[in-house]
Amino acid sequence: MFGALIDSLDDPVVAAGLIQALDAPALGARLFMAAGEAQVESAEFIATTVRDFLETASDDHWVQLIGIMNRAEDPGLAALRAILMKSLPEFAP
Repeated sequence: MFGALIDSLDDPVVAAGLIQALDAPALGARLFMAAGEAQVESAEFIATTVRDFLETASDDHWVQLIGIMNRAEDPGLAALRAILMKSLPEFAP
């Protein structure tokens, strides 16, 4: 199921739904700012960010991610939230 979600991240409808489902306005703002700086659509930015994380994650990151997923009601959403929290830059107000 997580793999199917990762595969569908390029779809703008899925990306918009993901942003809304995260229910984390500050994280959404970070995402939009980072996508804007990169001059790409948010769907493309989410997909690239998540896939880059998964390709380069250390063993410690994987263990943490699995732990987060095991404790979550929605493991895929929890994993994506954790990946974006870790990967997106912080912006000064």
